[in-house]
Amino acid sequence: MARFFEYLPMVLDAEQPFALGIITAIKGSSPQKMGAKALFFGDGRIHGTLGGGCLEAEIQDRARRALITGEPATFDLVLDHDFGWDDGLVCGGRVSGVILPRAAQAGELWRALVNPEKTLVWGVRDDFSIDWVEEPISGEWLYRETVAPPCALWVAGSGHVAQAVVPMAQQVDFEVTVFDDRPALANDRHFPGSTRFRVDAWEKLLEDASSTGPAFGLIVTRGHQHDALVLRNWVKRPFVFLGMIGSSRKRRLIFSEFLDRGIATETELARVACPVGLDIASQSVSEIGVSIVAQLVQERAARVYGRSRQWRGAAAVPLASESV
Repeated sequence: MARFFEYLPMVLDAEQPFALGIITAIKGSSPQKMGAKALFFGDGRIHGTLGGGCLEAEIQDRARRALITGEPATFDLVLDHDFGWDDGLVCGGRVSGVILPRAAQAGELWRALVNPEKTLVWGVRDDFSIDWVEEPISGEWLYRETVAPPCALWVAGSGHVAQAVVPMAQQVDFEVTVFDDRPALANDRHFPGSTRFRVDAWEKLLEDASSTGPAFGLIVTRGHQHDALVLRNWVKRPFVFLGMIGSSRKRRLIFSEFLDRGIATETELARVACPVGLDIASQSVSEIGVSIVAQLVQERAARVYGRSRQWRGAAAVPLASESV
């Protein structure tokens, strides 16, 4: 699924009237998080979601009225028994937000957010106008949001697990580069067309690799020796997050060797998530891919965007090394 902002230029080009709904604050339990967005069209279509069910139906009705009057509005809904019992929505939380029927007027801003080359901050002022947020922040804002360029994800290995991870990682806005010494696998026959490839001898790949901006690393090569070879180099790099596939035993063996030989310090190795992936009792390659991408999203939210995690812990992935 493309990022929400990527859809807006198509709507603007088609000159389709819409109202933009944004959840600007939550308290307690809610079906969506702060920053959730949806476009509401006059014919009943919705792009994005503010939580579904009777909550979204209520906001959609208000958006329909806003499209007719052209007047923006706020909402503040308590999700209790009285509001949502018939539809099973009894979260007990509170959801606040804005409805912006004139959001199309900020067309230049929306287009700039599609593929930002640097971190941008935009927001909704208290008069419902949409504008860039500049430092020092002045005036009153109903909502502010930071939009950053996609985080880089380096994947060492191009076998089954990499082929499961990469498409999902791209769908959740990672910019992926696959590293391998096997041109028969590291190519666009096995990966989406937007994937970047670095194919050469491992020693050459590890020597030349460089990145700008926040980068995540994932080591899923075809065996322990290649995993260790990559880890020797990548453990020294300033990754936001570095994960390696394997078992707890593999972790002990490789980490002990690195410490005994002075290859890496305890501090450096403590940054490596091995086994990588959230604990979802994954068994199949596809499930392992889901667990890994879920952890990447979780770590990005916490370390790049500063959002708190919803759960913690890494999975004991049952695939000690990859084979093809």
